[in-house]
Amino acid sequence: MKKRFYSFVTAAALTAAMLTGCGSAVKGGGAASSTASYDMAAESAAEYAAGAVVAEENGAIQSSLTPQTGTERKIVYTASMRMESTRFDDARAALLAAVEDCGGYLESTDQSGSAKEGSRWVYYTVRVPAEKYTAFLEQAGQAGSVLNLNESAQDITMEYVDVQARLESLQNKKTRLDALADKAETTADLLEIENQLTEVQYQLESYTRQMKVMDNQVDYCTVDISLREVATLTPTGVSFGERIADAFTGGWTAFAAFVQDAVVAIVYSLPLLLMLGILAAVLVPVLRRRRQSKRRKADKEPPKEQ
Repeated sequence: MKKRFYSFVTAAALTAAMLTGCGSAVKGGGAASSTASYDMAAESAAEYAAGAVVAEENGAIQSSLTPQTGTERKIVYTASMRMESTRFDDARAALLAAVEDCGGYLESTDQSGSAKEGSRWVYYTVRVPAEKYTAFLEQAGQAGSVLNLNESAQDITMEYVDVQARLESLQNKKTRLDALADKAETTADLLEIENQLTEVQYQLESYTRQMKVMDNQVDYCTVDISLREVATLTPTGVSFGERIADAFTGGWTAFAAFVQDAVVAIVYSLPLLLMLGILAAVLVPVLRRRRQSKRRKADKEPPKEQ
């Protein structure tokens, strides 16, 4: 890598020297134009040499990660948690409290379902400070029964250092172009410098936005949480004993839920049952008397002659 770097620098120096010779051969009114052309050519050569360093991306970035540079690693932490609870309102409140306690915020919320049918669910995308990431997962996990938890860590240090180096190079280029603009004596040179400044400014803004996004990803971890309302918790035990205990608890909970649903159904149908009882109390005696009357009439009638 060093050999390639030195070869690029040498080529840049030779190019600048040749342009210097050409510039000195021009006299009079062309002196300012030659000077501007030389400066822009030297600028291009310097940028080309800097670009060679950036082109050696792996080596350059790896060297920037040495302890001497003090570069802090940039790690992006993300997690997804799938939960369920028989007490949906309490679990949801506990999750929101965990977000607030850790100094985080809700990036997005999506919820649906019916409380009457017990089919509610909510989906949160939470952003929490990186230093509170582990504490938040522990606190959020206590809000309900955790069915699944996936975590990932992405090291973006190389990408971050690359963008940082490009920003520094572009800032240096902008400073040199500003100096050239102050020295320009012809309209053509000034227009060319301004065009380059416009392009440099655009790249500076683009890389600055990119770095801000990476800083936000590093400073605030992203956690996706889904919470579902259920009548019976899904068994989460691993050992045989835990699975038996979960099955017994789940079966008892299901039986209790069935009894509750039956009682609710009976109470719900009480008005109808009451009306049916009243009708039965009125109609049954009437029908019984009619049958008895018919039976007495039949007994009083003489038998028909054959």
